[in-house]
Amino acid sequence: MRTPFRSSSMIACVLFALGCHAVPEESLTMTTSDAGAVKNGHLPVRGIRMYYEIHGDGGGVPLVLLHGGGSTIDVTYGRVLPLFARHRTVIAVEEQGHGRTTDRDAPVRFDTSADDVAALLGQLQVARADIMGFSNGASVAMQLAIRHPALVRKLVFASSMTKRSGAAPQFWEFMARATFADMPQPLKDAFLKVNPDPRKLRAMHDKDVERMQHFVEIGDDDVRKVSAPTLILLGDRDVPTLEHAVELTHLLPHPHLIVLPGGHGEYLGELVFAKAPSRAPGWTVGLIEDFLDGAG
Repeated sequence: MRTPFRSSSMIACVLFALGCHAVPEESLTMTTSDAGAVKNGHLPVRGIRMYYEIHGDGGGVPLVLLHGGGSTIDVTYGRVLPLFARHRTVIAVEEQGHGRTTDRDAPVRFDTSADDVAALLGQLQVARADIMGFSNGASVAMQLAIRHPALVRKLVFASSMTKRSGAAPQFWEFMARATFADMPQPLKDAFLKVNPDPRKLRAMHDKDVERMQHFVEIGDDDVRKVSAPTLILLGDRDVPTLEHAVELTHLLPHPHLIVLPGGHGEYLGELVFAKAPSRAPGWTVGLIEDFLDGAG
């Protein structure tokens, strides 16, 4: 019998208008890309220095991208970020202890990371944004919509779950015994490329695993409070189950659901699972943009 995920996708899931004048000059650098100017730097946020990038100059409501567990911006969104930035302003951030963002002497949790993102956007003078999260980043995005509803115009909840029953029992059995050796090498390499400190890599891994071993469910009543139109997005061989995705459509006030071919992150061209050449990332961006630009 086919399992709903491959072991490698399980591991990766676990490790699973814009006012920029307020940014201190010493924290900001600028480069160029095919999508235009890229601003990147760090801001002090709730005891950490949080790394962010701003791509494109499309104006309007910005799109905020939240990466998966054990990942960096490039790992999760390297294939699709330039496509999004052709038509809109995109803000990508790295979570506590991940990539170029510093750590704090506290566990990593979805709710505290959501508060970090809200504080960062406040410093960037972003009063309202579209929020997209993948895997663990989607759990952060959901908490952002619950805890800071005025900040979220539309929400993309990609390849994640709100409760333990949203993934197969084998996933949680694996998580209970996950070790650093199980972390895919591309994720290790990507972290060390931007933060060449093996101790920080290990600390990030251990905190991500601990977060999933103590997974805090989001109650159905809280999900029902999400006022933002929400796109639930997943692959047909993903870690979250299709049944859970359908369940969310009955809880969210304004749900939309898209199921795409492939496993965890394939539809985004995520680093660990990208199948090159593939047109899937371009199709995915088009579908997400249709949702973001649509009326409901």
